Amino acid sequence: MFLKDLIMENNGTLIRKITFHKGINLIIDETKTADKKESGNNVGKTTVLRLVDYCLGGDGKNIYQDPEFKSKSNSQIEQFLKNKNILITLILKESLEDLNSTEIVIRRNFLKRKHKIQEIDGENLKKDADFTGKLKELIFHSEHEKPSFRQIISKNIRDEKNRLLHTIKVLHATTKPEEYEALYLFWLGISLDSSDRKQELISLKKIEEGLQKRLRKESNLSQINQSLLVINRSIEEFEERKNKFNLNENFNQELSVLNQTKSDINKHSTELSRLEMRKELILESKDDLEKDLAKIDTQQISRLYKEAKSLVPDIQKSYEETLAFHNQMVKEKIRYITQELPELEIALNGIKRKISELLITEKNITARLVKTKVAEELQQIISELNRAYEKKGNLEELKRLWESSIDKVKSIEAELEEINKGIFSKDTLIQERVAEFNKYFSTISLRLYGEQFVLSTDKNDKGYELNISSLAGNLGTGKKKGQIAAFDLAYIQFADSLGIECLHFILQDQIENIHDNQISNLLTEIVSEINCQFVLPVLKDKLPNDIDVKQYEILTLSQSDKLFKII
Repeated sequence: MFLKDLIMENNGTLIRKITFHKGINLIIDETKTADKKESGNNVGKTTVLRLVDYCLGGDGKNIYQDPEFKSKSNSQIEQFLKNKNILITLILKESLEDLNSTEIVIRRNFLKRKHKIQEIDGENLKKDADFTGKLKELIFHSEHEKPSFRQIISKNIRDEKNRLLHTIKVLHATTKPEEYEALYLFWLGISLDSSDRKQELISLKKIEEGLQKRLRKESNLSQINQSLLVINRSIEEFEERKNKFNLNENFNQELSVLNQTKSDINKHSTELSRLEMRKELILESKDDLEKDLAKIDTQQISRLYKEAKSLVPDIQKSYEETLAFHNQMVKEKIRYITQELPELEIALNGIKRKISELLITEKNITARLVKTKVAEELQQIISELNRAYEKKGNLEELKRLWESSIDKVKSIEAELEEINKGIFSKDTLIQERVAEFNKYFSTISLRLYGEQFVLSTDKNDKGYELNISSLAGNLGTGKKKGQIAAFDLAYIQFADSLGIECLHFILQDQIENIHDNQISNLLTEIVSEINCQFVLPVLKDKLPNDIDVKQYEILTLSQSDKLFKII
């Protein structure tokens, strides 16, 4: 799919229409940076990338929110987008040369609930999961949940810090290895039915490991088994001693009722212990997660960032954004794990009431038995016997939890092993795909820098990872962005060579950090040889002098002519 048009409308009135073409697409900011009073910021050149991203399922907050301080936003832009009901339309096209090729028309506004517009080809999909799921189905012809549509396209729109600093580790910092494995295999054209299940199993395994960690604080399975042997011997001894007493029929009947009552108390106590343990586990997990909420002196970090910015002018201010995203994820986990608490409280209160009733019955029967002048020794035996049964019930419940969890982990590990065997069985195909990719990647990097970057795989117990090696070691900011461009362009060539569905456009910010020689090479030679669109927001006077800007520009902005045409 290619970008065809990006249209901005204000209640039906056209604000801008940006038409894209094959090859280089420059969004030019004509601000003269030689004039120290002009910054070249806030005219909207990067916002174009973010509007495309928004139409492809992004949350859109980065269009008007400060990238570092999420509590701060450009209220003028935010109010304009919402109060004026700005509608963004993105048209994707399978081929820009074939007028009859398939088109996907995406329309979104910035309103909520019943006023929300989130359409694909005229169908309003208000649930975000349905919206991105439909896009994945239309563009990549895949209905699997993992990897998500947003993960797949993360390398196509590089406007945020993480995607501008990392070539292939383009997802959030908390992304798990199994999620990356599913993404990498998808990029290589190897889509497995087991990816969803693998990630689900790993999550289930972590839950069971958490339970075992909690149980281990009480005792391990060996200790429980040995304690049960001891308590069973004690019960046998107490039963033998109790049976030596010659009791009348009424006493035996009362004693039978008492024993049944104590048995019921024991059963309910065991259930109470189980529920309380479940509640403790939930609350403990909640406490652990709340401790994980990052609480950092953001003012101090802000001062550090300002100092760093004076040394590195193009540093990205996204600390608080990452922090806030992390905290939001933690809060969502807290909400999920505590949703069972109300039902647990109801069950606990019901069991406690029943135990209280049984204790009253036990007390009354015991009082009647005492009046029969039964020997105090028998009462002592009965009390000890009941305590032994109660302890046995608790131990058996702990044993059941241990054995159940161990069995679940074994089952999960066995299924994971089978899934990994299935994935590892494709190692030959994976290596062939990586080799095919390197044909293009190393060629482009050689043309740019006179050295060949190489993609390789690393197989470990968590699955496959991808790595990029370079003889130059650590790369500077400009060269890193050159590597990113080489990777993204090479991927389109690779996908086309194997018939893998992909987006044929790359949106990359901060291209001016690349040296003039490499920019000229990219813009005048390399990109023109690839079936793609390379969309770049850039300050005009940061481009090399030999670039024919008019040939490539699709939009020109300035301090007097900003993207949304508001001052």
